[in-house]
Amino acid sequence: MHTLIVTSHPNPDALTHSVARRIADGIAATPGATVELADLHAEGFDPRYTRQDLDGHHRLSPFPADVLAEQARLDRADTLVLVFPVYWWSMPALMKGWIDRVFTGGWAYDDSSGHGVLKKLGHLPVHLVGLGGADERTWQKRGYTEAMKTQIDTGIFDYCGAPVLSSTLLLETDTGDVPVLLDQATQLGHAIANRVAEVTMPT
Repeated sequence: MHTLIVTSHPNPDALTHSVARRIADGIAATPGATVELADLHAEGFDPRYTRQDLDGHHRLSPFPADVLAEQARLDRADTLVLVFPVYWWSMPALMKGWIDRVFTGGWAYDDSSGHGVLKKLGHLPVHLVGLGGADERTWQKRGYTEAMKTQIDTGIFDYCGAPVLSSTLLLETDTGDVPVLLDQATQLGHAIANRVAEVTMPT
């Protein structure tokens, strides 16, 4: 079972990357589990949706090579984990651009038949881990938790059929106890590995 963890943060020493590594450690502790960490900043992924992307969407030309490479990486994964800082109650632009370009029509979904949307990523379980500076009271008071679930869990992944098995917020990251947050990340990794094993175990 193979997990792809995708992160987006410009500082390699940021808590976001530490959390991603601890999640990876938790997953890798499971026998037979492998993990790939994809740092979109370090890899220099271009999030800009170009004319070539648009032409690919309209089936006028092939998708760009970097998009096809990311799709191949996702095809090798048994599960996808996104780890990101919450910017304006959503994911960073780089990660959103990665989704915009990579989760293409024909690969992630197909709406060309005229008979509704064919969801093509039912085989790819997803886990979301957002890091936010505000406290739980603020999130609940403003309805931010449900807003993020609507736009990300439902608006992106449900449209493609990819089941979101967990959606976790690590809050008060600016003022909280970092060792506690990292321990939570490790436990998240264990839990994700167990869910992956359940999904991929032959019956």
